Amino acid sequence: MSDIKTKVQGIDPNLKARDIVELAGVTGNIYEALAIIRRRARLLSKDIKHELHKKLEEFAVTPDAIEEIHENKEQIEISKFYERLPNPTVIATGEFLRGELEFRYRVRDTNEFEGND
Repeated sequence: MSDIKTKVQGIDPNLKARDIVELAGVTGNIYEALAIIRRRARLLSKDIKHELHKKLEEFAVTPDAIEEIHENKEQIEISKFYERLPNPTVIATGEFLRGELEFRYRVRDTNEFEGND
């Protein structure tokens, strides 16, 4: 995954109404468009979570006693940044509308439906 900071620059984190015709324009079907966006959003969510955990592991300290809890300002700032990120669905929808997503249909074997006679 490319750096998430550069990927989300300029994206409005707020949800807004979308034109269904515009969404369905690429695929010809709104449900196919939403399935593509959903898959990309799940991938983004997984990648963002992995990236966050990777950055927070740098600050992981195993305290000897439970009472030894301290705040790390850098860790808090990283967490706040990821909390303010737009929802992965908003990011994926923007990518879809800008034509940045590649998708293809699975080719099904026709013998599968003919009963293998």
